[in-house]
Amino acid sequence: MKIIRASESYEIVVIGGGNAALCSAISAAEAGARVLILEAAPKAYRGGNSRHTRNFRCMHSEPIGPLIESYSEDEYFNDLMKVTNGKTDQGLARMVIRQSEKCMPWMERHGVRFQPSLSGTLSLARTNAFFLGGGKALINAYYRTAENLGVDVKYDASVTHLEIDDGEVIYLDYIQHEQSYRLSPKAVVVASGGFQADTDWLARAWGPAAKNFLIRGTPYNRGVVLDDLLRQGLEQVGDPTQCHAVAIDGRSPKYDGGIVTRLDCVPFSIVVNKNAERFYDEGEDVWPKRYAIWGRLVAAQPEQIGYAIIDAKSLELFMPSVFPPIKADTIEDLALKMDLPAQKLRATVDKFNASCGDTTGFRPTELDGVSTSGLKPPKTNWARPIIEAPFYGYSLRTGVTFTYLGLKVDENAQCSVGNRPVSNLWAAGETMAGSILGQGYLAGFGMTIGTVFGRIAGKEAAKYVN
Repeated sequence: MKIIRASESYEIVVIGGGNAALCSAISAAEAGARVLILEAAPKAYRGGNSRHTRNFRCMHSEPIGPLIESYSEDEYFNDLMKVTNGKTDQGLARMVIRQSEKCMPWMERHGVRFQPSLSGTLSLARTNAFFLGGGKALINAYYRTAENLGVDVKYDASVTHLEIDDGEVIYLDYIQHEQSYRLSPKAVVVASGGFQADTDWLARAWGPAAKNFLIRGTPYNRGVVLDDLLRQGLEQVGDPTQCHAVAIDGRSPKYDGGIVTRLDCVPFSIVVNKNAERFYDEGEDVWPKRYAIWGRLVAAQPEQIGYAIIDAKSLELFMPSVFPPIKADTIEDLALKMDLPAQKLRATVDKFNASCGDTTGFRPTELDGVSTSGLKPPKTNWARPIIEAPFYGYSLRTGVTFTYLGLKVDENAQCSVGNRPVSNLWAAGETMAGSILGQGYLAGFGMTIGTVFGRIAGKEAAKYVN
């Protein structure tokens, strides 16, 4: 294919069209730079995984906007360390946490609106600010702001190559409508996500089990730019098998199911595998802190599938599911409907029920210590017998949101080759989140990383070109 050298002259090209990319483009444009966004998706599907998000996690020393009470740097940091098991760059993590408090006013100035504080099953009113209209409303607000600042956007524009020579990006190539173009900007920000939509790459990392994974987010995050840069020796960070993976409804589509496919029933259920055997403590912690471990747990089970079983008294304790649960009047009938061994499931439920003790302290929105006795694995909170008909079940599959293998960056979001900075290349969002997230996930933290590093990358790129 003949490459056409684009006639437009841009100082900064931002690769990607989600939250991090838009924060970069807006920040650079406000600093006076001429900016182009190259978004691989069509306009109707612009925004990457950000259009599926609902909230971002924010430090605050006093009530701010929709957030109640306070959420200190140390508490935020401890929550992160708990879910990552200490596998994080502590310096970058604390920087993101500290800067998160400044993000909300900035977001509001650029068109984002927040809904009133939430209570109930999510338990996030103190820590996470929810977008009015969800992630798509946030994305649309940012696009309006960017375009008002003179940022140009090209859709269906897939970047295929960045040419790096002697520590500098010389040019980049992209394909749009089956034609290849070449640009030579002064600076580049990579904000094009992970590689999760390339299931062949997932399978190389995970093995054949990955073919059974579902991809919660955009089908356009295939890691093309990431792969291109890693092949040229850019410093990388993260394990290709680590990712933000949650247990989602097994009936979800292969791609782009989004946030609605998530199931929040696990703390009030027992979860069994294909053999009707429990395999982990369903009550280990409050759901926003521990839900992300269940994707990996389900991935390790036969055929990469699990099943959550609840009874009638628990049905209203969690966010409603997008697909109705399987319903039956007996455990045996539920097993048959879910293709589980009926007598084995009956025995598993009976054993669990027998291990439950006093449930008078049951409190669904906090750790309540209502636990099993003598059961392996135990259920350490919210352990109530499953005895009240009708009974309900959900199938669980591993739903991958984004991968953690990415570009290593410094506190200025700058990329490097062999410990030498690439003078005009920065990264933000999921493509560098592995710099902070070694494993696990904390609800809303991906948007925080993207917002903080997006703003930094845009400002630094503009400073370079100016």
